[in-house]
Amino acid sequence: MLSNFFSKNEVSVDSQKAINDFLAAYRSDIFPHGIQAIAQSLTMRLAKKNIIVKMALPFPCDGQLHDIAEQLSALVQQTVSFDVEYNINAVREHNIKGIKNIIAVSSGKGGVGKSTTAVNLAYALIAEGANVGVLDADIYGPSIPTMLGLKGSKPSSVDGKLITPLEAHGLSAMSIGFLVDDADATVWRGPMASRAFSQLLNETDWPELDYLIVDMPPGTGDIQLTLAQQVPVAGAVVITTPQDIALADAIKGMAMFEQVKLPVLGIIENMSYHQCENCGHQSHLFGEGGGTRIAKEANSLLLGQLPLDIRIREDADTGRFAINENSTGEVALLYRTIARNVAAQLYYQLDMGSPATAEVEVSDSEK
Repeated sequence: MLSNFFSKNEVSVDSQKAINDFLAAYRSDIFPHGIQAIAQSLTMRLAKKNIIVKMALPFPCDGQLHDIAEQLSALVQQTVSFDVEYNINAVREHNIKGIKNIIAVSSGKGGVGKSTTAVNLAYALIAEGANVGVLDADIYGPSIPTMLGLKGSKPSSVDGKLITPLEAHGLSAMSIGFLVDDADATVWRGPMASRAFSQLLNETDWPELDYLIVDMPPGTGDIQLTLAQQVPVAGAVVITTPQDIALADAIKGMAMFEQVKLPVLGIIENMSYHQCENCGHQSHLFGEGGGTRIAKEANSLLLGQLPLDIRIREDADTGRFAINENSTGEVALLYRTIARNVAAQLYYQLDMGSPATAEVEVSDSEK
């Protein structure tokens, strides 16, 4: 655990102690060992009678820090805010310029809301403080252009070698749908589709990204295996619904990633319930508890549950996402919680700086 080094300034001793004690005791899903276990350079200062807590963290979590700041403000009867720098490391070595971590969003079957979830996850990570891009790997049915409101847009190239990705509300995006007509992509054979995807990934002039979200093709066939092996993915997220047939395919998807030794960060259960707009009653139209069950069976994590909500469908159709219009809205907060869980799991499972990552000991015989 890191020591706390609070700068000696005008912040009262009592306030320093209260904040220090609170942060030491605080626990949550993304801070299972506490904030101080992973924070770096933790200091405090006064600015116009407000307490500024400055620190560095290894994953984005603006939403939760906002909630913690409100609790601290009530505790010390003084406005407290965080000044945070996110030092996000690449957890897997690769030679793709500009990208730190690649996260694959997949599903065992189509129709479970994979692409919609991928785009919302990307925007949620941005809302939490990360630099994010999205790559549409669904060569046969690219939907990202429509979802981002970029259908018909064409990327350019500054040097004639690398393609400049398009941008929508701060999200860098690349898709085969930007380069070819919709009808052409569907007739490509597997090897041609794989080569096209490899070019999209490696010949795009990506900006500096903490995370690249890759919207994988649905299913668990050869093309999915090939892409999973081609791309230096740091971790995968599996999308499912509570319906038994979707759950069975999700299990196959996790088995596919296990086959290529790709870590699964967790499961997102989409269309978990429908909430009545009038009375708030939740109806589980496709079953209940399936995501929790298969996550437990696979020794994985349920990253979150999303409702069957007309607003999510409307956003995907119009290219206007609620999380950009109102980052603290009900649906936006659900996605932001999931985004924090994804980023935290990537750190805790795979970053060697994490207190939860297993240390490898070398025996005398192996030295």
